[in-house]
Amino acid sequence: MLIFATSDKGGTGRSVTSCNLAYRRAVQGGNVCYVDFDFGSPTAGAIFSLDEMVHGTFGKGVHDYLQGLASEPERHLVWAESDREELRVRPDGAGELVLLPGDADGGEFPGDESTVRRCVDLFLRLEAEFDLIIVDLSAGRSHATEIVMAATSRPELEAVPWRWIVFHRWTKQHVLAAHSLVYGERGLIDTGLAWRHNETRLRNSIRFVRTAVVNPDGPELAGLKSTQVRWLRRINADLHQMAAGQGVGRMNLLGSVPLDPVLQWREQIITDADTATLDIANQRTVNAFNELAKGASEEAFTPRFDVGA
Repeated sequence: MLIFATSDKGGTGRSVTSCNLAYRRAVQGGNVCYVDFDFGSPTAGAIFSLDEMVHGTFGKGVHDYLQGLASEPERHLVWAESDREELRVRPDGAGELVLLPGDADGGEFPGDESTVRRCVDLFLRLEAEFDLIIVDLSAGRSHATEIVMAATSRPELEAVPWRWIVFHRWTKQHVLAAHSLVYGERGLIDTGLAWRHNETRLRNSIRFVRTAVVNPDGPELAGLKSTQVRWLRRINADLHQMAAGQGVGRMNLLGSVPLDPVLQWREQIITDADTATLDIANQRTVNAFNELAKGASEEAFTPRFDVGA
């Protein structure tokens, strides 16, 4: 299955959340490949703690491959190559976790017929090898999104299941931006229809994930004044009402990730050691990632009620 991770704005937590989703699906036993399609800022290497490619690779990355500058994109085995000790301990029963990095010296580029053809070929090869392929796209209405929409419209990928996850923070501005990216002019729906996608299939393939969600009734806010808590509850209720009206509400929600200090201060994979041994991350965050990994992999792509909102 192909999962396309996108967002309208930067700073939504798209990459760190989708990397943690990939990690959790691998821990659950799936063979997972993470493809860094972010043309302008390929940072998945940093999140997986591959120190030589914190801004992408200087070898044969995904972007060089798409432009015909490399015959194959290079691969990196996270369990074997990560510079972080906790990620080199492959849990019992875990599947493969492979990164295809982007190019460090790259940038946005338009695709042509040969670009789309190489994209189709890459997806077909990866789909035959992995249970889940997560493709992290550039934010906004990008060339990367256009290339992927063109590729998935081809008959060769007709039988391959694919999904879209739109990430946004739980704020008014980000809810509006997520709505615009999907339903607005030149958004995902418009772009898909321009490539002759089936509108029903496309709409049914799109789900939203909220990030950095603050629970007004959570224990982490116990020190707030009662007036602050009442205000947060009101804002939270207003956001739920707005999201529902914008088509970004619970009916189209895959899940949400609570605000976690580790994700805010150091975007990284959260391992079980971070919660059980080091006690620096919240178990609710791990639970949210586990639920996202399960939900994203389900054939029916069943929406889930949000956690922590």
